[in-house]
Amino acid sequence: MREAGLGSLEWRVLAVLSGEPPMSVGRLAHEVLSQQPTVTKLLQRLVAQGWVALQDDPADQRRTLVAITPAGREKVQPLLRRARAHEAEVLGELSAAEVQRLKAQLRRLAQPR
Repeated sequence: MREAGLGSLEWRVLAVLSGEPPMSVGRLAHEVLSQQPTVTKLLQRLVAQGWVALQDDPADQRRTLVAITPAGREKVQPLLRRARAHEAEVLGELSAAEVQRLKAQLRRLAQPR
């Protein structure tokens, strides 16, 4: 991440957006385990970099949706490949069932209380 000039929250935002359709700022904050005001401030920088775009939610004009741009996808794709390779290496000694259980437990731990 650091080599690419990204902080951990920037990385998480781009990684989440790369695999999802446009989402609300609130949902994005939940997905990246951060507070909405923090994510809102970060999004201003990411928009300025050209890595994300903000758009009105056609279903609710009070909400703003966030989408990754082609430039953002280009920035994050090499990092995602490296992260997947690292994950495969770290989890390589576990069975598929063990990996599935571990990921389920991690998702459970990441849920807000």
